[in-house]
Amino acid sequence: MDIKAEKIDSEGKNKNIIYKRKTKMEKNIEIKKDNIFKKGVDKIKNIKLNRKVFAYPYILFMLLFIVIPLVMIIAYAFISDKTSSFTFENFAILAKDNVSLRVLWQSLLIGILTTLSCFVIGYPVAYVTSKMKSGGIIIIFFLLPMWVNFLLRTLALKELFNALNLSLGFGSLLVGMIYNHLPFMILPIHTSLISIDKSYSEAAKDLGASGFLAFIKVILPLTLPGIISGIIMVFIPTISSFAISEMLGGGEILLFGDSIHLKTLHNQSGVASVMSLIMLILVLISNVFISKVNKTSNSASLL
Repeated sequence: MDIKAEKIDSEGKNKNIIYKRKTKMEKNIEIKKDNIFKKGVDKIKNIKLNRKVFAYPYILFMLLFIVIPLVMIIAYAFISDKTSSFTFENFAILAKDNVSLRVLWQSLLIGILTTLSCFVIGYPVAYVTSKMKSGGIIIIFFLLPMWVNFLLRTLALKELFNALNLSLGFGSLLVGMIYNHLPFMILPIHTSLISIDKSYSEAAKDLGASGFLAFIKVILPLTLPGIISGIIMVFIPTISSFAISEMLGGGEILLFGDSIHLKTLHNQSGVASVMSLIMLILVLISNVFISKVNKTSNSASLL
């Protein structure tokens, strides 16, 4: 009995020792976790939330969806579709393709007509609404159709032409382009107009200028940045669009965007990339032109 009692006591002591060790180990682990957590919190506290930190998601987005696709377009422009080797053959093919060149000039013509039409319609609308107290609400009504997908808007316009028994062609395509891109002309011009100080035109009238002369000499130059922004926001998308021309062109008119799309479908990605580079060059030229116009307008306003 004494031997059994001693064994039970020794087993109990061993269990107590093991339990104490476990508790010490658990406490040490908890202390380590607390220290790691505190260090992490301290590191987070030490991070300075400056503008650079908030820019990281946008930089990542630009790398994934802007920079990398552009690099791929440039790379494909210099890669042969047949041999997958470096070549300038795609540029030569496009230069000899009379159909694509004719499509380019046709697209430029439609882009110019659309831009001029949007400017002629959009500037008076923006000017009148900028003088009205409820002008902002009217501008919202112009922007409301933009909440609907442009394919649905174009299909609705196509059904309207069919209901009126109007043939689809150059005229219907031009109307569709104006309908889809007019808000892009009105909004920047309206923004420029409402930012102009009213005292400028009042001072011009006090100096003897008529209303028309004050508009030509004062208001119009100050809205030039908005005009240029509207022109680019209308002209470039008009040239590169393909869905609108497919639905409203009646199968007779092919735009530059349509040609790029068809080249891609026919496994001519190299030539399509060269055509996309042409669009990119037009965009870069437009941006350089905008920056110069903004600089000149700002220096003129300071004078």
